[in-house]
Amino acid sequence: MKVDFYTSKREYEEHKQEFDNAVISVMQEGISTLGKEVTDFEKSIEEFTGAKHAIAVASGTDALILTSDILGFENGKEVITSPFTFLASTSCITRRGGKPVFVDIDEETFNIDANKIEEKVTKNTVGIVPIHLFSQMADMDKIMDIAGKHNLRVLEDAAEGFGMRWKGNGSEYKHSGTIGDFGIFSFFPTKTLGGFGDGGMIVTNNDELARLARMYRVHGASKKYHYEHIGYNSRLDTIQAAILQVKMKYIKESIKKREIVANWYFDRLKDCQELKFATLKGEQNPVYYVFNILTEKRDELGEYLKKNQIQFSIYYPIPLHLQRCFSYLGYKKGDFPVAESICERILALPIYPQITEAEVDFVCETIKSFFK
Repeated sequence: MKVDFYTSKREYEEHKQEFDNAVISVMQEGISTLGKEVTDFEKSIEEFTGAKHAIAVASGTDALILTSDILGFENGKEVITSPFTFLASTSCITRRGGKPVFVDIDEETFNIDANKIEEKVTKNTVGIVPIHLFSQMADMDKIMDIAGKHNLRVLEDAAEGFGMRWKGNGSEYKHSGTIGDFGIFSFFPTKTLGGFGDGGMIVTNNDELARLARMYRVHGASKKYHYEHIGYNSRLDTIQAAILQVKMKYIKESIKKREIVANWYFDRLKDCQELKFATLKGEQNPVYYVFNILTEKRDELGEYLKKNQIQFSIYYPIPLHLQRCFSYLGYKKGDFPVAESICERILALPIYPQITEAEVDFVCETIKSFFK
């Protein structure tokens, strides 16, 4: 049996007529940048997340770049973040000369270890970029306490965090991205809410930050050809907005299906002593965007899965502090031992709403047969 890590074909077939109608309608009406479909989609995101403002942009990476610029991550100012993440979570800090300051991760959640953040705060620190990875959010109570104490800006990288909600010590659950100054989402096709191409969203509850974000996505213009800032060209494509609006109708169902698939994996692999799983921490609602396992025989298992036509991914094979592009920061192997260890042992199994129970059974039986 061949098992894809992800395919968009099944979701398309499920809602084929709706997707076709959405795309054709945009073309029939005449394509326009930041058209009605974009505005409608922004409103849907505001309603779902509870954010006061949602500003659609071309990608999650662009969302990080715009918000980092607005928050003043530049000219040697220090921003604390995790080395265990995708490049864009840190490259956004460096674009205008900001300095990433890494903190090791929690070995049970894979998110930034909030207990180690404050010791890295200096007179040059201006912000924190927590990343909500795989299934759960970082400890936003501790992060916001530190930010408040030291007057730091918080940019939540929720590229993988759509649907996740944090209660912590609060009285109500808050959606990822809505707790800090800014939050961002990615709509890359594999994401929990993914398009048929690139797309991103900025969310904030701050009126002034929202005003700036709307200008920055159109070259820094307050109105056409009137530029208040040196901004960017980053607008969500109208066709992608139309597709994503269809998917929003089924987002709660999709999140629930991901949970069902994750529970299939937990149940079938729970007795496999060679595997470990992330631990959910804090009072929050997780979303299983990725299903990771840890094993000392990661590479050997990966080869075995390949031979059995099971696709997988590795998030992430090399932590950012050891990437060549960040060598100028002066970090070395051993500086962040938890992140380095996780990178050597982690492997992501196929998970998406349309995967079948038979496929998950085959994946699990194959894994168990490897360890016999």
